[in-house]
Amino acid sequence: MAEGRARRLLGSLWIALLLGQPDPAGAAARSGSQSLHTGSLVRTFTPFYFLVEPTDILSVRGASVIMNCSAYCETSPKIEWKKDGTFLNLVSDDRRQLLPDGSLLINSVVHSKHNKPDEGYYQCVATVESLGTIVSRTAKLTVAGLPRFSSQPEASSVPRGSSAILNCEVNADLAPFVRWEQERQPLLLDERVFKLPSGALIISNATDTDGGLYRCVIESGGTPKYSDEAELKVLPDPEEPQDLIFVRQPSSLTKLIGQNAVFPCVAVGFPVPYIRWTRNEEELITEGSGRFLLLAGGSLEISEVTEQDAGTYTCIADNGNDTIEAQAELTVQVLPEFLKRPANIYAYESMDIVFECEVTGKPTPTVKWVKNGDMVIPSDYFKIIKEHNLQVLGLVKSDEGFYQCIAENDVGNAQAGAQLIILDLAPATTGPLPSAPRDVVATLVSTRFIRLTWRTPVSDPQGDNLTYSIFYTKEGINRERVENTSRPGETQVMIQNLMPETVYVFRVVAQNKHGPGESSAPLKVATQPEVQLPGPAPNIRALATSPTSVTVTWETPLSGNGEIQNYKLYHMEKGQDTEQDVDVAGLSYTINGLKKYTEYSFRVVAYNKHGPGVSTQDVVVRTLSDVPSAPPQNLTLEVRNSKSIMLHWQPPPAGTHSGQITGYKIRYRKVSRKSDVTESIGGTQLYQLIEGLERGTEYSFRVAALTVNGTGPATDWVSAETFESDLDETRVPEVPSSLHVRPLVTSIVVSWTPPENQNIVVRGYAIGYGIGSPHAQTIKVDYKQRYYTIENLDPSSHYVITLKAFNNVGEGIPLYESAVTRPHSVPDPSPMMPPVGVQASILSHDTIRITWADNSLPKNQKITDARYYTVRWKTNIPANTKYKTANATTLSYLVTGLKPNTLYEFSVMVTKGRRSSTWSMTAHGTTFELVPTSPPKDVTVVSKEGKPRTIIVNWQPPSEANGKITGYIIYYSTDVNAEIHDWVIEPVVGNRLTHQIQELTLDTPYYFKIQARNSKGMGPMSEAVQFRTPKAESSDKMPNDQALGSAGKGSRPVDIGPDYKPPLGGSNSPHGSPTSPLDSNMLLVIIVSVGVITIVIVVIVAVFCTRRTTSHQKKKRAACKSVNGSHKYKGNSKDVKPPDLWIHHERLELKPIDKSPDPNPIMTDTPIPRNSQDITPVDNSMDSNIHQRRNSYRGHESEDSMSTLAGRRGMRPKMMMPFDSQPPQPVISAHPIHSLDNPHHHFHSGSLASPTRSYLHHQVNPWPTGTSMSHSDRVNSTESVRNTPSTDTMPASSSQTCADHQDLESTTGSYLANAQDEDSAQNLPTAHVRPSHPLKSFAVPAVPPAGSSYDPALPSTPLLTQQALTHPVHSVKTASIGTLGRTRPPMPVVVPSAPDVQETTRMLEDSESTRSHLLSPSFHLPQNYEPDELTKEMAHLEGLMKDLNAITTA
Repeated sequence: MAEGRARRLLGSLWIALLLGQPDPAGAAARSGSQSLHTGSLVRTFTPFYFLVEPTDILSVRGASVIMNCSAYCETSPKIEWKKDGTFLNLVSDDRRQLLPDGSLLINSVVHSKHNKPDEGYYQCVATVESLGTIVSRTAKLTVAGLPRFSSQPEASSVPRGSSAILNCEVNADLAPFVRWEQERQPLLLDERVFKLPSGALIISNATDTDGGLYRCVIESGGTPKYSDEAELKVLPDPEEPQDLIFVRQPSSLTKLIGQNAVFPCVAVGFPVPYIRWTRNEEELITEGSGRFLLLAGGSLEISEVTEQDAGTYTCIADNGNDTIEAQAELTVQVLPEFLKRPANIYAYESMDIVFECEVTGKPTPTVKWVKNGDMVIPSDYFKIIKEHNLQVLGLVKSDEGFYQCIAENDVGNAQAGAQLIILDLAPATTGPLPSAPRDVVATLVSTRFIRLTWRTPVSDPQGDNLTYSIFYTKEGINRERVENTSRPGETQVMIQNLMPETVYVFRVVAQNKHGPGESSAPLKVATQPEVQLPGPAPNIRALATSPTSVTVTWETPLSGNGEIQNYKLYHMEKGQDTEQDVDVAGLSYTINGLKKYTEYSFRVVAYNKHGPGVSTQDVVVRTLSDVPSAPPQNLTLEVRNSKSIMLHWQPPPAGTHSGQITGYKIRYRKVSRKSDVTESIGGTQLYQLIEGLERGTEYSFRVAALTVNGTGPATDWVSAETFESDLDETRVPEVPSSLHVRPLVTSIVVSWTPPENQNIVVRGYAIGYGIGSPHAQTIKVDYKQRYYTIENLDPSSHYVITLKAFNNVGEGIPLYESAVTRPHSVPDPSPMMPPVGVQASILSHDTIRITWADNSLPKNQKITDARYYTVRWKTNIPANTKYKTANATTLSYLVTGLKPNTLYEFSVMVTKGRRSSTWSMTAHGTTFELVPTSPPKDVTVVSKEGKPRTIIVNWQPPSEANGKITGYIIYYSTDVNAEIHDWVIEPVVGNRLTHQIQELTLDTPYYFKIQARNSKGMGPMSEAVQFRTPKAESSDKMPNDQALGSAGKGSRPVDIGPDYKPPLGGSNSPHGSPTSPLDSNMLLVIIVSVGVITIVIVVIVAVFCTRRTTSHQKKKRAACKSVNGSHKYKGNSKDVKPPDLWIHHERLELKPIDKSPDPNPIMTDTPIPRNSQDITPVDNSMDSNIHQRRNSYRGHESEDSMSTLAGRRGMRPKMMMPFDSQPPQPVISAHPIHSLDNPHHHFHSGSLASPTRSYLHHQVNPWPTGTSMSHSDRVNSTESVRNTPSTDTMPASSSQTCADHQDLESTTGSYLANAQDEDSAQNLPTAHVRPSHPLKSFAVPAVPPAGSSYDPALPSTPLLTQQALTHPVHSVKTASIGTLGRTRPPMPVVVPSAPDVQETTRMLEDSESTRSHLLSPSFHLPQNYEPDELTKEMAHLEGLMKDLNAITTA
């Protein structure tokens, strides 16, 4: 078998060469009469075709019919006939017989109501044995029905010279058998008297001889059938004009090319009308035209119609008085015609061929294929491609025969055929043939293609000259297909257009110059499965169930490829391009809410788990009709005479017809008798003449449109009055009897009286006017009107006015008048009322909506005239007088582009024409706040005099604050390019414009940025400002530095003012300094007092510390471990908890509480209270202990202490503050007392005579000197407590503690947030020693009540707990919260800025304070003070205290 196929394939190469095919495996060899010579084998195409084919026939009952058919072939063909697709048995049929040429004779056609054996479709079939079969076109035999008249002629009369029509409507099949008789004699037809194709008779230009009795006769074989007789009377010419009407209008036609078409059109009236025609609104010339003929009465006949004749034809009848027209469509159909007929084809087995067939026709024909007389059913191997072509894949011998392309449309069918010859392959030439290719494998397998590769045969290892044929087929199918390699030596091929998930069998055959060799072993390969999507849903149907709904049904897809999950139903209105869809679970759905009487298209897509499947074809359905939803438009009345009124109207608006308008219903009544209504139903014309009315009577009319469903809404009643008498309208009206004009500013009132001759019809008046000429504008008014106001004129202008009466004949003689309009200065008697109820609605930070009401409008506030409103607005600043304005035509306006957080005032006025109102009452609105949109400006950084490690940052508020500034955040870093979250944060609360940052590293460049915030958030940052700290500290601070250098570990660093002067005999100043020549007695008293107090405090603290329990120390250690254990940085030294000072809020005392002697605190953490409940009220029972530990703290220590700690709730998240690696010193903090644990440290004043130098003494080790900040350094600024380096260390045995600590400024803010607002907070003094001072209530704010809310100026987001490494190298000091290189959230901070009197009043509490104020931070005393100078200073301080008392009272 393989060898035989190989030989046949080799033969195909030689045959292809003979046919001139470049491809040895070409699709097919095509020829009309070629012969193929393969050795001695000769095969030719055999001519086989029809000479004559049957045609459509119209017959009558009992007649004989011949269906012609004749076929040609060298061998005489056998002819058979099919009727309605079934072969006729003509042998035993005595009525039907086959004629010698193949035609079919039917004797005595049988046709009755229930038995129609001969009517149907006939087809001639010709067969030649061993060659094939061909079929002819199908021909329709139609048998005319029994003679019946659907309408018969009726008696009528016709004026002489006019046209008449006599009806004789019969079945369309019988129309050709109709003839007419006059007086029972055959009527001769000519150009004046002719018969329409429907059978009706038209007589034009009637004469007296046309009168008589007429009847029509049907002669369809057998006994003629006569209609009733009708008499036609010819009347003399009418004396009066008659209305022009159609007695026969043209109707739409559908004709085949080459047929004749007749459009009947008969109109009657007097004068006799003239008929003309247009096609597609272009005049149709009938005279001299060979194909367009104007028949009697005006009918149009078109001979041998062509496709170009299709269009809209309009019959226009005109008799000089009136014009009417009627339209009809001509549709031209075309029988199927072949543009390209199938061609004969030579081919070989396994090849693929295509029969081409191109057809045209109108309507577009459908194509089907027939092989040897049998229908070709499309399959995997027989496919219809490109709509009309037939493709046959993998030919086999049985495919040989005749193939016919049959094209069919509504008007006919045609066939064209071709022959397919399957050739046998010639035997191979002598010579060695290739062996079988080796190792055939599928290297790539997809869903629809497979790539095969193989090795060359053993007989030819090089294989350069070998070509290969790949034969393949579906498993179990005998029909093989072949694919050839594209070039010699190629050992791979891609087989495409396969089916998914299908097993194919492949084999490869090599060919050389001698022919094909052996076939390889079969290889079975299964294609990959494809994602199986559903097929189209079959039998989709759409049924209109109501005027607004359609029900769509369908069936489950045949190839669901799994469970169908749901369907999507798409629908779209005809003429639109937007589809709508709905998900459906079942097999039907009703879509509601559609438009009435509107076409919609529907399609369905099935969904399975893989997605959407194939869509169905669109089905189109029109919703049902309904009554019109709107009345006709533009109803006008025209009084014709004393007894008739003509109505004109327009159809309802498009989209409201709800169906086909079938007519119009007219209802009318007398105005005086509204209950008596008369109805008149007319056709589709848009006019109606109502006659028979009474003279001089007013009638009301209304019109409604009709559909088959009923009557739609009617128009409003429109009235008109008939004339008292029939007036003359054969001439134009006379001139009006008078004309009067009354000029105003912008208008002229025109009044007149009618013409004196009342016997001529006046249908209206035409008023012409213009400046200097009356022809600029013309206005027409009703005949009843006697005055008119001409509006919109120019003031102080000269107008010429004419008045003419007119009727249907024309316009009469004009009457002229002139007038000058008044000047514009004439005051308007009715000024406009201003708008009321103006309201401003805030929408956003820059938008406000203004609304108002207008009392001059109706209650519904609907604006119907040309008025407009002007809105004006400005900021509510007295100095700002500049308004912005905008116009609006509605009762609201959206004002945009406003500034945030700004109060605006708005007012509105109304303008109508040249009248305007006054401005309305104003409405106010403040726009919402917005985050600042500009950074703080004028940022400057300066070093603090005498303190090189402290800098002062100053700035100005942002120019676009967009709200109340609630604080600032200062960012600083030593790396200007660092990420912003790596900068150190300094929060500043309130609207202060300066801030101090302490403990910076010397000789280091710092970069500063500032960011403002308001209630809406943070604004942009300022540009970075660089500042380099000085290289060394100033010389006048050296004593303090040396003192700090000898201090022990854990001591608290306190800044020393730049003008600090140590007292005489200062024990902590090793170098000593010149002492001011003060009164020795005063100094002695101060020294002794301080010494005594110090000794007492030391003793009390020592006793208290010894009573501290070991368990308490363990708790503190555990607490410290729990806190420090989570620190991110771990140091080598132990953590120490700096001492806290608790402020007793009743007596304002500073208490050292819960202190640990641990020498190395690395971090301090402080819980932030979020409301007043976080601050525990003081326990009065603890007063005794508080008095025992009362200490005096002056200067900035006391002020900063209040901002050190606001709460100690252990449950709060901790806020970690890294300090320098040098051992920090205790931090004095102000805090409400929670408990009275024994402190680890006792403090006492170093010298009463020197309040600027307080001494902190440890229980065991001496503490370094702590100095207070000068008062001038503290005004309008906030300082953060910073640790300064200390060289001394604490004993290693000191217990490790945890310290709660918080930045001074942040704590102050959180504590004072509920006590006072920001203004009062700035005047708060710091903690005092004496509780008996009269200003205690002012200096110490009461603890807020538990129920009061906490409203921080900044978000109170707690910071994460963090630690810093203990390292000997200097690190950057933290300004507030966080470390250098870590972002910190802002903290609630409110820092009071007290007046100068604040510090001094604290020192006047007792005699010791009176002396010590001489050296207070408020004064920088010179080296020598005289007693008189001190007295003056005392007096000055007393004055300041009085001022402070007055402030607190206010």
